[in-house]
Amino acid sequence: MSKTLRIDVWSDIACPWCYVGKRRLEAALAGFAHRDEVEVVWRSFELDPSAPKVQPGPADYAGRLARKYGTTVAKADEMIRTMTATAARDGLTMRFDRAQPGNTFDAHRLLHLARARGLQDAVKERFFRAYMTDGEAIGDVETLTRLALEAGLDRDEVAAALAGDAWADAVRDDEGEARANNIRGVPFFVFDGRYAVSGAHPAESLAKVLAQAWSERAPAVADGEVCGPEGCA
Repeated sequence: MSKTLRIDVWSDIACPWCYVGKRRLEAALAGFAHRDEVEVVWRSFELDPSAPKVQPGPADYAGRLARKYGTTVAKADEMIRTMTATAARDGLTMRFDRAQPGNTFDAHRLLHLARARGLQDAVKERFFRAYMTDGEAIGDVETLTRLALEAGLDRDEVAAALAGDAWADAVRDDEGEARANNIRGVPFFVFDGRYAVSGAHPAESLAKVLAQAWSERAPAVADGEVCGPEGCA
């Protein structure tokens, strides 16, 4: 049995609950005595694989949300305020008024490159902040390149990856594994290959599963706030 405990996390850059889930996992790990023996691997999951690389027109996040759920813009605004307040309690600033929808496939490809270079967490964090806080177009090649370089990746490697189809199979493999395991919403955490937690649970809950995974290595499944192809709930 490997000494390192691995946590696989399926998530998407365009998922607000995934950003919250990242912060809560970090808080759980911060208080874990064996933190240096835990590896976190960010796995690919696209909420909207059919999205264009860059969505034309104004951000209008509330309008898009209202159309998706068949509700009013006022109710969509309330959903946004609730999500924003939840994120703030975890130290995150979410600016849905700036959010630019777009395809995240290339971002996921770069995250696989980043893992190979030992920079996956840094790149994941930069992409999250770019989309959720800064209003960056996460599907735009020039934007992705700049963000990846800011997080420490090599310019030539990033350019080569984005110019071709490098790491595309790795993204599809992640998504295929998600389908095979009936993972329909994110964030979705798998501790040590056997403990599954669906949703952005509080750090205390994640810490309990982490401790159990470390000591017992037995399955435990929970449900919580998730983002699926139809949105976040």
